[in-house]
Amino acid sequence: MFSFQTIIDNLPVLIGSARYTLLISVLGCLEGLILGAVICAAALSHKIWLRRAAALYVSFFRGVPLLIQLLVAYYLLPVIGLNVPALVAAVLTVGFCAAAYLSEVLRGSLNAIPKGQAEAAAAIGMVPLDVWVRILLPQALKIGLPAIVNELILLVKASSLVTVVGIVEITRMSQSIAAATFRPLEIYLAAAFIYLAINLVIAQVGRVLERRLAV
Repeated sequence: MFSFQTIIDNLPVLIGSARYTLLISVLGCLEGLILGAVICAAALSHKIWLRRAAALYVSFFRGVPLLIQLLVAYYLLPVIGLNVPALVAAVLTVGFCAAAYLSEVLRGSLNAIPKGQAEAAAAIGMVPLDVWVRILLPQALKIGLPAIVNELILLVKASSLVTVVGIVEITRMSQSIAAATFRPLEIYLAAAFIYLAINLVIAQVGRVLERRLAV
């Protein structure tokens, strides 16, 4: 028989493990935005080698499953002398993967900005870096906000994969509790609703930001 008491008893522990889910997702998204902006700039560069390097990066990280990327990073970093905690390796890998997708979001957003704005900024003496940072990037982030929020939601769900490198986030914790209580249905349903609650909050925050930026 279905046991609500099992959910009630274990819900605090599952919610506590959500801090790692949120930490990995938020830091990964921030890293992805910063690195994605750099990759986007390279993709739009006049130098062909930068465009090819950006295209290769995007192709690799979009073409290889995140699970494989996590495993490669976890086992590769010690080989090259970087003995970092599993959490650091997970955040870096998630961020690198997110950057590939977010760079394409930013590139599409930049293409929606009238070219005359950059030309006008250059005409009044602004250097290319200032044009990028002060004129183009803020508008690209505003235009691409819905896609960026969607990427963060995807990262929250994808963060369940970091369990393979030993990080006790929601999925790993629910597996441990299910094995200990022999109540997998109740525990996994509780985990599902925690993921849903997190993503509903993110989506609502995104809608609020969209309304405010639209003013």
